[in-house]
Amino acid sequence: MGRGGKGVPTQSRGHSSSPQIRVELMNSRWRGQSEEPHEGMKAWGLCFSLTALDVCATCHEHATCLQRGGKKMCICKYGFVGNGRTQCIDKNECQFGATVVCGNHTSCHNTLGGFYCICLEGYRATNNNKVFIPNDGTFCTEINCGRPPEVQHAVLVGNHSSRLGGMAHYVCQEGFESPGGKITSVCTEKGIWRTSTLSCTEIIIEINDVSVFNNTCVRWQINPGRINSKIVYVIYIKGQRLDPMETVHEETVNLTTDNRTPKVCLDLYQGTNYTMHISIASPRRSVPAIIEFQTAGDDLLEDDRIFNISVLNEACLKLNRHSRKVGSERMYQFKVLGQRRYLNNFYHATSFNFTTREQTAVVCLDLYPATEYTVNVTLLGSPEQRSVQITMTTAPAVKQTISNISIFNETCLRWRSMKTADIEEMYLFHIWGQRWYQKEFAQEMVFNITASSQAPETCLDLRPGTNYSVSIQALSSELPAVISLTTQITEPPLPEVDFFTVHGGPLPRLRLRKAKEKNGPISSYQVLVLPLALQSTFVCDSEEATSFFSNASGADGYVTAELLAKDVPDDAMEISIGDRLYYGKYYNAPLKIGNDYCIILRITSEWNKVRRSSCAVWAQVKDSSLTLQQMVGVGLGSLAVVIVLAFLSFSAVWYV
Repeated sequence: MGRGGKGVPTQSRGHSSSPQIRVELMNSRWRGQSEEPHEGMKAWGLCFSLTALDVCATCHEHATCLQRGGKKMCICKYGFVGNGRTQCIDKNECQFGATVVCGNHTSCHNTLGGFYCICLEGYRATNNNKVFIPNDGTFCTEINCGRPPEVQHAVLVGNHSSRLGGMAHYVCQEGFESPGGKITSVCTEKGIWRTSTLSCTEIIIEINDVSVFNNTCVRWQINPGRINSKIVYVIYIKGQRLDPMETVHEETVNLTTDNRTPKVCLDLYQGTNYTMHISIASPRRSVPAIIEFQTAGDDLLEDDRIFNISVLNEACLKLNRHSRKVGSERMYQFKVLGQRRYLNNFYHATSFNFTTREQTAVVCLDLYPATEYTVNVTLLGSPEQRSVQITMTTAPAVKQTISNISIFNETCLRWRSMKTADIEEMYLFHIWGQRWYQKEFAQEMVFNITASSQAPETCLDLRPGTNYSVSIQALSSELPAVISLTTQITEPPLPEVDFFTVHGGPLPRLRLRKAKEKNGPISSYQVLVLPLALQSTFVCDSEEATSFFSNASGADGYVTAELLAKDVPDDAMEISIGDRLYYGKYYNAPLKIGNDYCIILRITSEWNKVRRSSCAVWAQVKDSSLTLQQMVGVGLGSLAVVIVLAFLSFSAVWYV
């Protein structure tokens, strides 16, 4: 079947004079018309059989077919707009801007039939995905990895940032090293630290080149490495006399030294076969060395004036005479000098004489903790004045040496030191400060002070409005003392305002900028209107100012607006003085025309029952007039009156 120029059906070739014609209704043709045959068609005597068009087959590729009320229709899919049949074009959801569509700190990306959001650098999505759609409540938050992870056998050094790309540096503890290089952790875009693949491995000390000299003395070498402190060597000796009837000589000797070529002289039996085992005391590890040797007989020995000193324990020395024969009484002079490397003026010096007939004698000394000592022992009465020198280090005290810590003047500390009077001591301070109202704030300080008093005092450089934890440790003790303190808030920063002087003209809009919480949490912002004569006597901390309705005369001034800190945006906001709106519980009343005013902006901080304020004069108004907003209102009102009067006049003339 063909169609005419006007859409009238025509007869097809090859059909009889009265065929039954099938008419197909296309898209918009016949839309809204009855399915009854056209009047003209009835006149032709034709019979029509109408078959309805399959609407769903004509839907656009980006549309879907729905059936409502028995009728089918094409509707563009989500993300497309159009009539559903001939047109479904992509809807650009990002056209309103990334902040509107995706939220703060985002970029918006349009796609065919949709869109997605990506957080800007330094921020991450709360659903931890790289892309997101904000309809599930996802938003972008600043990346903060928190405190860097611990690395076994390493300490964190230097300052570090917990934001994206921040890097934490570590150094290995004494006795450990990182063969692969420096150990670092990096704050990643997922808000977690990417730990280093490197680690601190224990330095295993190798003892090499062991040799015997002077019959009973031994020296050796250790491999180079990052070992700076002193090493404790354990020397185990086991000897068997050549004579089978003699007992076995077995002994363990400790030697503490920082020399990389240590040596020690031992009290050994003459004419004895010895096996010596040299190792490092725990917790360090070492590759031990073993040496076997034989001491000379009695006929090869020098006289019994030869002796040596070894460390028996932390405070005791062992004096050994070389000869096995019982000798005469000998007197030894001990000179002891102790120093602490971290104290310039600390010295502990003592001397005494010691007399003995024994071949092996033990001498215990009265030493201070955490001190390095040099002990010089001289055999008196000998023409050669033979001397032996040895070094030893005492460990820090196990008991607590700090007590009765108290706070005065808010940031000063006083404590009691249980040490010997007039002996200088160094104290290590580790201070950590935080603020509940300012999550990103963190203050950490580490420093030392030196004092010889038994009741030391010190004042700390602390920030206001902060909770602090203070650790104090005497370096001669292993145990720190910890105390918590809180500093009170001080005045907030002065309001940032542009000062105006207005003479009889309209007031500009007050631009309110958010203040930084440097000295405590900001609680509110207030705008005060005072008679100009009261400016010189106004006290910023005064709470006497009332609302406009409580001071209708305005003689003492009033608060015209108050905003809580949480309601002030980060950038700025503007307020029109006298706009007749309520800000908080205060009515922003218009200024009385012809009066002189002083307008003040006040910022208030409140914390721990302490209130502090700072003020700035925003404007001085002389011979006040209507504000811009009021002038616009009056102008519009006047225009409305003129229009009404003109209309009434025209109506009267028409009626007449």
